[in-house]
Amino acid sequence: MTLRFSIVEFEQSAVEICQIRRAVFQVEQQVAEALDFDGLDPGSFHLLACANSVPIGTARLRLLTPEAAKIERVAVLAEYRGQGVGRSMMQQALRFLTEQGILEARLHAQAQTVSFYQQLGFIEQGEPFYEADILHVDMAMSLAE
Repeated sequence: MTLRFSIVEFEQSAVEICQIRRAVFQVEQQVAEALDFDGLDPGSFHLLACANSVPIGTARLRLLTPEAAKIERVAVLAEYRGQGVGRSMMQQALRFLTEQGILEARLHAQAQTVSFYQQLGFIEQGEPFYEADILHVDMAMSLAE
C-alpha cells in the first residue's frame, strides 16, 4: 500500500472528507451529522490520506491562536486501521503545524485512543468529559524546540 498525504482546503476535497467522516463518525459511532459538520471546516486546514489514490483518512487542523492549533476529526476508514495510517497521519499533521510556526497542538481524544496520542507525545490535561456522548480527554503537546 502506497500512502500519500496532502494538506487540502475543505472546498477542494469536501466529497472525500465527508465520505470518510460520515463512515467513521456518523455510521460507526452514531455521532449526529450536525455535531460532526459544525461549520468550522471551511476555515481550517485538512489532511487527506490516500492509499493507492483512494481516500482513506482525514484530520482537521484548526488554528486556535497564531501559536496554537487543534487537531480534530481524525478518522481512518475501518479496513485501513491497525496498519499505521493514523500514526502517519498524525506525524504529517504535527510536521505541517510545526512548519506553520505553531508552538502547541491540542486535541480532544476519545478515551479509547488516549494511549495512541500519548505515544505521539501528547499529555492529558484536566478531567475526562463527554462530547457527542463519547468520553473524551483534553490533550496537548508542545511543538516548540
